[in-house]
Amino acid sequence: MSRFFKGSDSESESSESEPENIVQQRPTAVSKAFQFSDDEEETKRIVRSAKDKRYEELRETIKLLKNHKKIKDMSKVLTDFEQLGKAYEKARKVVEKEGVPRFYIRCLVELDDFVSECWEDREGRKNMSKSNAKGLTTLRQKLRKYVRDFETEMTEYKENPDEGDEEAEDEEGDEDVSESDDEEDDEEKDFLKKDDQLRSKFLKDDDMSSDDDDDGMASWTSGDEDDSSSSDDEAYDPSNLAAMFLKKTDAGKGDDKKKEKRKKESSRKRRDEDSEDDGEGAWEKVKGGVPQEKPKMFGKDVEINHEAVDKKLHEIVSARGKKGTDRIDQIDLLKELRTVAEANNLGPAISVKIVFNTLAAIFDYNPNIATCMKPEMWESCLDYTDQLMTMLRENPDIVTGTNIVDESESLVESPYRVRGCILTVIERMDEEFIKMLQACDAHSTEYVERLKDEQKVCTLIKTLQTYLENRTTVTTEELCRVYLRRLEHTYYKFDHEAFQLSQTGQKPTGETSLDLVDKLCKYIYAKDGTDRLRTRAILCHIYHHALHDRWFQARDLMLMSHLQDNIQHSDIPLQILYNRTMVQLGLCAFRQGTIRDAHNCLVDIQSGGRAKELLAQGLLLQRQQDRTQEQEKIEKRRQMPYHMHINLELLECVYLVSAMLMEIPYMAAHEFDARRRMISKNFHHVMRMSERQTLTGPPENMREHVVAASKAMKTGNWKQCKNFIINEKMNGKVWDLFVNPDTVRNMITSKIQEESLRTYLFTYSSVYDSLSLNTLADMFELDWAVVHSIISKMIINEELMASLDEPTETVVLHRTEPSRLQSLALQLSDKVGSLVDNNEKIMEMKQGNFYPFQKGGQSDYRNKNQDNDYRNQRNQRNDYRHDRHDRHDRGQGNWNRRNQRDRNRDRNY
Repeated sequence: MSRFFKGSDSESESSESEPENIVQQRPTAVSKAFQFSDDEEETKRIVRSAKDKRYEELRETIKLLKNHKKIKDMSKVLTDFEQLGKAYEKARKVVEKEGVPRFYIRCLVELDDFVSECWEDREGRKNMSKSNAKGLTTLRQKLRKYVRDFETEMTEYKENPDEGDEEAEDEEGDEDVSESDDEEDDEEKDFLKKDDQLRSKFLKDDDMSSDDDDDGMASWTSGDEDDSSSSDDEAYDPSNLAAMFLKKTDAGKGDDKKKEKRKKESSRKRRDEDSEDDGEGAWEKVKGGVPQEKPKMFGKDVEINHEAVDKKLHEIVSARGKKGTDRIDQIDLLKELRTVAEANNLGPAISVKIVFNTLAAIFDYNPNIATCMKPEMWESCLDYTDQLMTMLRENPDIVTGTNIVDESESLVESPYRVRGCILTVIERMDEEFIKMLQACDAHSTEYVERLKDEQKVCTLIKTLQTYLENRTTVTTEELCRVYLRRLEHTYYKFDHEAFQLSQTGQKPTGETSLDLVDKLCKYIYAKDGTDRLRTRAILCHIYHHALHDRWFQARDLMLMSHLQDNIQHSDIPLQILYNRTMVQLGLCAFRQGTIRDAHNCLVDIQSGGRAKELLAQGLLLQRQQDRTQEQEKIEKRRQMPYHMHINLELLECVYLVSAMLMEIPYMAAHEFDARRRMISKNFHHVMRMSERQTLTGPPENMREHVVAASKAMKTGNWKQCKNFIINEKMNGKVWDLFVNPDTVRNMITSKIQEESLRTYLFTYSSVYDSLSLNTLADMFELDWAVVHSIISKMIINEELMASLDEPTETVVLHRTEPSRLQSLALQLSDKVGSLVDNNEKIMEMKQGNFYPFQKGGQSDYRNKNQDNDYRNQRNQRNDYRHDRHDRHDRGQGNWNRRNQRDRNRDRNY
């Protein structure tokens, strides 16, 4: 029955029996145009203060902000933050009177924590969309500036977050109410669904029953309809029908919400009490994944012995790697088991085995091999490794090794046998240390803190070396591995004391790093059975020699090893070490003044412009094709820690200066030579880029200084060249980074003077007939002997066509060098000759002479015959050409004689 028609139960029954004879009249509604004041609906107007109005606007914006934070929509979070700032500016007058609201401070603190958490999650940032990543960056910058005005309030809130935070409790209560509302709505829907099913079933059964049952059903359903109609009639007013369709006011909505909140809280408490009455206790929140029961350690009556502890250890370790296993709980259980074992004096062997498994669990805590450990796990790893090393040293009767199976272990009586390898543990710890350095920002204090742990790592490796050297069961392979591990922590470190003593010719009293590296490397050379360890040891040895300016030892060792022949077939980490060694060798050659050797060592690294990538000091952007994420992760794992880097600007400057000292005299000597070759392509590229510039100003960076110095050297102006290379800016960027910067600067000055002299002689030799050695010595501020030596070498090498006149101390120039016109003529003749050769080859191909020439055999005979045939054909062609010319000449002669005879006849006539 519709709620717009009102009638009694009898009318409803009669309507069911006789629907066609009854006509219902619709109630007439009073026209709203002629309502009296008594008929008007009383609408309540809500008057709110400015404080409530502004605060409500802030709360609505904060609510939107929280929703967008849950789904991590950073662009929307940025928009909400900007709107929040605008709403706060509107409420500035209210805030000045009342103070900053606590819920606003709480929102800023939570947003700051949220942004920091998202920013530290590097993997999550990589997977973000472009708009979200841009929104996060912008939000972080704006939030940093914005919260500076609220630092005091935020600090107080962080110290006492719960103090006076009633609004947070109200919001949490509202959330709980909404959750309980949803739960009760779901329960109500389920109940109604079951009720409808029962009712439909009941109706189906009653269709086959008698009329009396129909009457009973009608009464039951009519009662239900009465309930629903009674609830509808409360809101129905026939005198004011249009009011039903108007928007209702929210006058009593706040009171209704409070009543519902109290009702839901009471129902939730009652439900909790019911669960406690059932004896099951309060509800607990279950973590995701398969619930893993925490195994109990030991019962009250269980005897704690080696067998029980070993069985319990096996039970804990068997859960390793299973889904749902909590790694933290596993480590805690192993710690507790070790405490129980030591409390019952079960011996050192069982403790060593438990520590081995604890370290394995710590290494397994981070399942991703591309990321490093957390700092707290790293500290515990160092601690447990130190404890394990101490127990093994204090108990020499404990034998460990991976060849010991579980059945042959001896944990009760001495000599003890425990399965495990301390060398593998140390190597894994060292790898994790490198990962932690790679993951840290090189310019932060965190990197410095982590780098302090290197002393502990080196101490553990040294302790392991001493432990293995004193063991009789250790193999040479294990000793080579620990020696190489210690060598890789030593080879790149500079020993100042040993270097200074070696420069002065004194002998150090104790063992220096040079002696240590020499001892470790020689043992690996003699005992290692694999080429890889020996190769790494050789490269480390060469690097250490070059670092301490032992140029000849490093060069000889590199040449004797022949590593440059097949290094391209080695693995990538070994190639990286080779590149680092060659770079250090080039820097050592430069410091020693052997410029050509320095250039040859550095040319392969610098020629391609990929020095940063080849030395594993960073990743370059791929222009042709992008790397996949897997390739990028693999390359990041190969990167060298920052404290092992080689300065790339220093490296490039040394290479360019070496190329300048070699290239400028060569260019002056072969200025008109068409077959001139480039010594350094990179240097020529830098020079061409400088020449293309329309306006050349004073040099600013390192490259521009080298280019300006090269242009000055071309003209023989060595002082200007020296000032461009050695000045305050270049000293701060490059030369002061060397150990002995003054020695390096003096060497560079002398090399610039010598090469400027050579360039001057090559450039102006065609102008002078003779040059005085004393004048050249004064011009370039060199000793007379040095000038005499340089010119003598140039004459011997036939670079300068001249002779020395000893009595007059002059250089007599022979002027045998061709002039510019002669040089161009020689170039033209060479090109014409090459063109003729190419034409002859093309003719030979056309004639069929394309068989390969081989000495001896049938093919040789065939080629000779073909050459003879070709020669005969060519002679025949020449004879035919000559005969044709002769015939032409003879024909021309007869024609002339005939004409002469005719002219004579005419004259006689």
